[in-house]
Amino acid sequence: MLPLDVEEFLSWMATERGRSANTLAAYRRDLSSYHDWLASHGSTIATVDAGQLEAFIGQRSEQAAPASVARQLAAIRMLHRFLTDDGRRPDDPTVDVEGVRVPAGIPHPLSEDEVGRLLDSVGDADPAALRDRALLELLYATGARIGEACGLNLDDLDLGERMVRLYGKGSKERLVPFGRHAAQAMARWLEDGRGQLEPAQWARRADSEAVFLNAKGGRLSRQAAWATIKRLGDGIGVGDRISPHVLRHSCATHLLDHGADLRIVQEMLGHASISTTQVYTKVSQERLFKAYRNAHPRAKL
Repeated sequence: MLPLDVEEFLSWMATERGRSANTLAAYRRDLSSYHDWLASHGSTIATVDAGQLEAFIGQRSEQAAPASVARQLAAIRMLHRFLTDDGRRPDDPTVDVEGVRVPAGIPHPLSEDEVGRLLDSVGDADPAALRDRALLELLYATGARIGEACGLNLDDLDLGERMVRLYGKGSKERLVPFGRHAAQAMARWLEDGRGQLEPAQWARRADSEAVFLNAKGGRLSRQAAWATIKRLGDGIGVGDRISPHVLRHSCATHLLDHGADLRIVQEMLGHASISTTQVYTKVSQERLFKAYRNAHPRAKL
C-alpha cells in the first residue's frame, strides 16, 4: 500500500496536470516498486537521501531497459518535487542525481510497398474485416497512436471534411486530416460493418459511442487491435517488424519523404517538442544515403 503522500501526488497529477489513466497507472507501478525497495532497505520516501536513490537507480539499471529506468526516475523526480514544493519535505533528494541515458533509436518504418500490401491483404468478407481495414487505414493516414484510435468516439469523426479529433498525451486535443482511402474504409465500416457488431443491449454507455467495436459489441481494446495488426503483418511476412507504432513511424517517414514540412508533421503526430519529430528526418536521410550508395556509379570504390 502506498503512503498517503504518494496517493495525494497521484491525485494531483490527475486533477491538476490532467494525466491520463494509463500514465497514472504507470506512475503507480513505478512508485510502488520504489517504495517497496526503500522499505526493504530501511528507508522511506520521507527519509530517502541521494545516495540511497542512486543505489536504487543503479540496481534498476541492471534489471530493466534504459527507457524504463528513465521513465521511473522521471516519476520519482516529480514526486519529490511535489513533496518539496508542498512543504512535506525540506529537501529534494533527486536534485543531484544524474539522469539515465537512453540510446537514441531510429524508427524502422515499413516501406510504402509493404504498407500497401498490408492494407490490401485485409478483405471485406465480414464486419471484423471491414473494421480492421478501417483501423489500419486510419492509423497509417493520421499517424495516430493506437490508444487514440481505440478511444475514438463517433462525434470525433467528420467524414465529409475528412478530419478526426484525437486526444493525445495529457488529453491534449488535435485535429488531423486523412485522405480518400481512409475515408472510404471508415465509411464502409460505419455503414456496413459496425451495426452488425452492435449488441442488443450495451454493457456500458460509453461503448455505444465507440467508433471501433469488438466481436462482443464493446469498445475495441488496444491489446486486441495490436494482436490484429500483428496477425495481418504475419500474413504478408512483416510480422516481426510491425506494431501499431510502426504504422505511426511509417506515416511520419513517408510524409517527410514526400516533402511535408517538419512542423506540420509535429502537429499531426501531437509531439510537444520538435526534437521528437526530428528523429524521422534521420530515417529519411538514411534512406536517401542508402539509395545513393546503391545507385550512383561512383558511390562505391
